[in-house]
Amino acid sequence: RATGDCAGAAPLTGALAGRAAAVRRRGPAHRDPATPMSSRTMAALRALVASRLAVTAAFAPRPGLRALPFGGPAQSPRAAFHASAPRPVTRVAVVLSGCGVYDGTELHEASSILVHLSRAGAEVQIFAPDIPQMHVIDHTKGQPSEGETRNVLTESARIARGNITDLAKLSAANHDAAVFPGGFGAAKNLSTFAVDGGDCKVNKDVERVLKEFHQAGKPIGLCCIAPVLAAKVLRRVEVTVGHEQEEGGRWPHAGTAQVIKALGAKHCVTGVTISFQQRGRPLQCSSVTCVHEAHVDQKNKVVTTPAFMCDTAFHHIHDGVGAMVSKVLELASK
Repeated sequence: RATGDCAGAAPLTGALAGRAAAVRRRGPAHRDPATPMSSRTMAALRALVASRLAVTAAFAPRPGLRALPFGGPAQSPRAAFHASAPRPVTRVAVVLSGCGVYDGTELHEASSILVHLSRAGAEVQIFAPDIPQMHVIDHTKGQPSEGETRNVLTESARIARGNITDLAKLSAANHDAAVFPGGFGAAKNLSTFAVDGGDCKVNKDVERVLKEFHQAGKPIGLCCIAPVLAAKVLRRVEVTVGHEQEEGGRWPHAGTAQVIKALGAKHCVTGVTISFQQRGRPLQCSSVTCVHEAHVDQKNKVVTTPAFMCDTAFHHIHDGVGAMVSKVLELASK
């Protein structure tokens, strides 16, 4: 029998014995390690351990994988190669005809073209012929400035922010598409259409460029009055300059459509014609090409939009040019 400081040892030993018995009753997780477990218990433990190992392995680094910064997902070398591989860039030549709607390039059309090409990630090079303008127009009066002369290349450099190249150096072999904005420069400097109509002559480099791109199966975009260039040089192409009636002055240059037809090209006022009945009378409602749309000649890969052939708002012009650019890039990617 214990004495002194150990007088309480006997009761404590009894308590521990009771607790041990309780532990044994709770099940395998609290068994003495020396006590054998049942096969069912062992299977359960193996399944638990296997699941924990699987979770750990899923988050462990593996050979051949590179962790992205900022906790991004791992990326295999193959995926990294394809992600970093440069995408093909569409190379587009933009051909200007001076600076100013009445004697050169229509600035808003040119700017819209450049904005849409830039947004699409295209590589742009701007060209213009190194020739004198037909004449110089005072844009405050709409009248010629007597005795004044200007150069088309020099004036076009204003729009190109100085980064301009002589049109004589443009080759279809170095570009995937060509785009011509409008403005009277297309009818006065790139051709003589403003003076001679259907009997006009086209600048030799403009004619060469149009034929080169067409023969190479590369798309050409033209807006406003510029489609007459394609109609004259390529013949039998489909183009649009908008509507064929002036409609109260909304389409002041509608007569151009008839000249295009006389050149052997097809002028397209496209859309859907819907017929319906009202009180027994057949009515017809025609929907034609809107100013914010573009017509695509799939066979010849020529894309045209009316732009300022219509007297309309600036944002409509921007949208129409955007449609043209989008279709040109789409054709260039095929």
